Amino acid sequence: MFIKYNTYKNRVAHKEVIHIEFTGRQNKIVEIVQENQPITSQEIAAMLKLTRATLRPDLAILTMSGVLDARPKVGYFYTGKPHANLLAQSVKNTKVRDIMSLPTVVTEDMSVYNAIVTMFLEDTGSIYVVAKEGLAGVVSRKDFLKNAIGGVDINKVPVAMIMTRMPNIATVYPEESILEAAEKITSHEVDSLPVVEKVMIDHKAKLKVIGKISKSNITRLFVELCKE
Repeated sequence: MFIKYNTYKNRVAHKEVIHIEFTGRQNKIVEIVQENQPITSQEIAAMLKLTRATLRPDLAILTMSGVLDARPKVGYFYTGKPHANLLAQSVKNTKVRDIMSLPTVVTEDMSVYNAIVTMFLEDTGSIYVVAKEGLAGVVSRKDFLKNAIGGVDINKVPVAMIMTRMPNIATVYPEESILEAAEKITSHEVDSLPVVEKVMIDHKAKLKVIGKISKSNITRLFVELCKE
């Protein structure tokens, strides 16, 4: 039996930008550059009645944060960017629920043959197997290929016989960040993770599959963020 769950609509969440708290002197430097750009470090130091050596750490922080841009033999420019690393902050602030996609879910009694057909029809790399609505296992293209080559009768053998079973499956919760999901995908060397939530089924705590987060989801997010 093939199951398709309703899940959250794909979207990129509103990006909450966390601002870096600059010192009073650093804010003053930004104001000076805005009003006098391009301006050299020597000129900035003279206006603040400080030495260039004293200002060097402040200018380094402002440049690394992306607020100022330094050009050799020209001076400093104000970039107009907020006081934060936008890409890093956006990734950290985007939750799994914001970009997860629909999972492909089948029951454990489905034949390997029908599961393979489902995989290709849904154009997915992994299928999640459930038992009484709770996550029971996962099957990948490699699993199907390995068992087909091994002489398994794919029309008679249920997918439960070849799947990777719980608890040997890495999962992710919808409230976790995309960075956490990416770290799990990398450390477990998988292409995707089932997005789950804890539910009570027959008085037992189980994990219900409500979505999928994959390398493709994360790549699309990076492309969208880099275009902004």
